[in-house]
Amino acid sequence: MTQSIQERNKTLVLQAFDLLFNKRDYAAAEKYWSPHYVQHSAHIEPGRDGLFSLIKSIPPTLKYEPGMIVAEGDFVIVHGRFSGFGSNVRATFSEIFRRRIGNKFCRDTLAEKRKTRF
Repeated sequence: MTQSIQERNKTLVLQAFDLLFNKRDYAAAEKYWSPHYVQHSAHIEPGRDGLFSLIKSIPPTLKYEPGMIVAEGDFVIVHGRFSGFGSNVRATFSEIFRRRIGNKFCRDTLAEKRKTRF
């Protein structure tokens, strides 16, 4: 059965997140983020290099757990949780990606919520 564009885009986002955040396979993750990737988070340096540098600076205990994922056309919204990044905080994120260049993501918009664990 052939996947719809939306299902394919959701699969690409989940693969990209797993490679970058869980497996830390930067060479493989480069397939998914355009060199011209636009990062909208003020605390992350611009572009793909900024995102990858941030992940390299976080302890290898970082884990990403996907939650809800929705797609429409070239846009994918994924809501998930990051944990294990060196504090008593776990963070839930909603990110909006736009796939434009082959299978590469070129834009990102982030909404973040942090919860302290006791």
